[in-house]
Amino acid sequence: MSIATKYNPQETEEKWYSYWLEKRFFHSEPDEREPYTIVIPPPNVTGVLHMGHMLNNTIQDVLVRKARMQGKNACWVPGTDHASIATEAKVVAMLKEKGINKKDISREEFLKYAWEWKEKYGGIILEQLKKLGASCDWDRTRFTMEEDLSEAVIDSFIHLYKKGWIYRGVRMINWDPAGKTAVSDEEVIRKEVNQKLYYIKYLISGTTDQFLTIATTRPETIMADSAICINPNDERFAHLKGKKVFVPLVNHEIPVIEDEYVDIEFGTGCLKVTPAHDLNDYELGIKHNLPVTDILNDDGTLNELAVILVGEDRFVARKKIAKMLEEAGHLEKVEDYKSQVGFSERTDAAIEPKLSMQWFVKMKEMAQPALDDVLNGEVNLIPNKFENTYRHWMENVRDWNISRQLWWGQRIPAWYDDKGNWVVAKTKDEALEEFWKKKNLDQIGAETDKVGFKHQLSGFVKQDEDVMDTWFSSWLWPISVFDGFKNPENKDFNYYYPTNDLVTAPEILFFWVARMIMAGREFTGKKPFTNVYLTGIVRDKLGRKMSKSLGNSPDPIGLIDKYGADGVRVGMLMSSPAGNDLMFDEAYCEQGRNFANKIWNAFRLVKGWEVDENLENANQQAMVWFENRFNEALTDIEADFKQYRLSEALTTTYKLVWDDFCAWYLEMVKPAYQQPIDAATKQATIQYFERVLRLLHPFMPFLTEELYHDELFGTRSELDCCIVAAYPVVESVDAALLKEAELIKGLVSEIRNVRNTRQISPKEALPLSIKVNSEVNYKNWLNIVYKLANVSEAKLVEDKVTGAASFMVGKDEFFIQLSENVDLAAEKERLTKELEYLQGFLKSVDAKLGNERFVQNAKPEIIANERNKKADAESKIATIKESLAGL
Repeated sequence: MSIATKYNPQETEEKWYSYWLEKRFFHSEPDEREPYTIVIPPPNVTGVLHMGHMLNNTIQDVLVRKARMQGKNACWVPGTDHASIATEAKVVAMLKEKGINKKDISREEFLKYAWEWKEKYGGIILEQLKKLGASCDWDRTRFTMEEDLSEAVIDSFIHLYKKGWIYRGVRMINWDPAGKTAVSDEEVIRKEVNQKLYYIKYLISGTTDQFLTIATTRPETIMADSAICINPNDERFAHLKGKKVFVPLVNHEIPVIEDEYVDIEFGTGCLKVTPAHDLNDYELGIKHNLPVTDILNDDGTLNELAVILVGEDRFVARKKIAKMLEEAGHLEKVEDYKSQVGFSERTDAAIEPKLSMQWFVKMKEMAQPALDDVLNGEVNLIPNKFENTYRHWMENVRDWNISRQLWWGQRIPAWYDDKGNWVVAKTKDEALEEFWKKKNLDQIGAETDKVGFKHQLSGFVKQDEDVMDTWFSSWLWPISVFDGFKNPENKDFNYYYPTNDLVTAPEILFFWVARMIMAGREFTGKKPFTNVYLTGIVRDKLGRKMSKSLGNSPDPIGLIDKYGADGVRVGMLMSSPAGNDLMFDEAYCEQGRNFANKIWNAFRLVKGWEVDENLENANQQAMVWFENRFNEALTDIEADFKQYRLSEALTTTYKLVWDDFCAWYLEMVKPAYQQPIDAATKQATIQYFERVLRLLHPFMPFLTEELYHDELFGTRSELDCCIVAAYPVVESVDAALLKEAELIKGLVSEIRNVRNTRQISPKEALPLSIKVNSEVNYKNWLNIVYKLANVSEAKLVEDKVTGAASFMVGKDEFFIQLSENVDLAAEKERLTKELEYLQGFLKSVDAKLGNERFVQNAKPEIIANERNKKADAESKIATIKESLAGL
């Protein structure tokens, strides 16, 4: 197979992804192998690939590909989430473009449109993941609204209801006026916003010119005021106890109440109590038995109970009421004010606290086992810095509002008769059976015809209009994707569950990760996964979170087209340590592309070598060195993978390939220009290269697969592919040899530095003298030194060589006898600068070792390291001084 002069990702990626699919390398079925399972955090069907998805799914693919190569039965389950609020908004917008209003069509018609939308657009993001190289088992693709998964959601609701953990009641909830639905606390994003603080004067009842001033950010809610609250310890308002005031503009009379809840220092020290529109006010209202008046419609406009500005949007009404108050003489002043306001995560609408009849799940009982799993190490959060946050959430868990006022989603399995009675049941027939049981409990001994009763009631029974929170389906994801609810004894569920790793973002640690652990324990008695790898947020160079609204997020598909999937994968991973935010720069992708080209060019070099069977192997030391260096690096890489330090694992791999293999090993062994190479060296190099490809494959699947099939590696069968080739395993490491090699590399670098500083041509061979003060056997390495440093001769000496350029590497001293035209003054200046640097360095080390606190508190190995630094600096200083004296 001929190889192009330049790597072309576009040709390679489509070819090999199609091949992998055709040969079903991604597919998994239970067998005798150890399973390795990941379930994808299902992206919304409304979603398209963004940088966060790129990072998250690259990490998952690296883990899955590595496990697959290690002989495990790797199964990565893909799928999408129905995303109730976001999808319904998309469908409503689509209908609006067609001139259709949601209010004018039936639920069944709407759902028909919604399914059509999902079929057309819902799979876009999964197709985009294929361009990234995601090796998901696409045959197992699931969707949270498909029949079996929806049935699992209904079953889990009924299960919890029968345990007494689901209840229905009127509570103060977060209301999204744009989505016209309740949202959970976790779906509310708190933002600091610039507001106005309005000082409003309330006329004290029984007077004509005495007022009580209240400070509020929400003048549009004064029509819903039920009381004015003062602190009983505030002497300024003692005269108002037991009095009443009139609400401006509507002249509604309300009482003055007392409660220590009021902050004397805030505003005017008085608080208007609006129970329908503030959670704390609601609690005060219950405590003081105040009436509740809700003046807002579901869409955030004022309703008839507001009396004035009916139909106006809440924010428009705010400005108009401020003007009306000013004209009526009831606005004392307005101040600028910053405060935290909640916004809907899905629609970005300002949240309204709202009293509403909703369904809730009691969380306390389920939270404790899920907390125990993390605290006792059954489930590992990586990095573990998130454990404290997790613990705080779980110890302060609140009941979960799971009902949503939408049509797209799993419908609440509750049924109501014409009298407002209700039962929970899976189907209408089961509901009628439950109503029958209730009737016979209420009327003991009554002889009622069951068939007739159910037939009569059937026309009146209606199902609850609400659907369940999307998270109430996705918390079952690791269970339901393997049909663990439908048949907990099925072989897929028993083989793949619990899963191994979950890769997700810290911001959903509570309302997805924690809830999955709760569901796992409650419904299966097992944890759903063992490790949770928490990625950071992808930010731009200025530290801003990447978003479409800021316009600072590149198009991921555009990046792949420009740099290749492998280049982008490397670019993303090189700078993304677990749990820490990634400051993304497109230059990282360019670095990834350059790395791919480096490997490509190295391959072209090796492929172009002609073999002379008569040549003896002169590169044994280089081969032994790289063998050991590879195993040393692999040891570090495996340790990084074990601790989920994927960024560090890739960095070590990158350095091994770029520095050790390309820059050192290939330079050590390559023949002179247009000269042949011995067979042993080429064969060993081919073996090393193949091992490098297998090591690289999880990170760079396309390039490695392309090179793996070159004829250089011999004939491959159809299924002999890099994707399933054996991942390298660590063999023995000769630490002493590697230490010597580093000294030799240091020696070569120093000789090259001598050339550079004196502008000596690389073609001019230089004589080298070595005064050995260590145990290094330089005879083993001289071939490498001759070749890489262009040394004409190398001899061992007992004494220092005067008048020569000198330097130290480790304990050993080296001398290069230069030609007579060497500038001695320049050499003296160079040595003097180096001496000054070393003396300064020695001073800082002495300061550390002279610090009693440091010596007492530092680890013994750190102290030993500092003492080694001191001895090394002192030795080099002595050598430089001798060299200066010789000059």
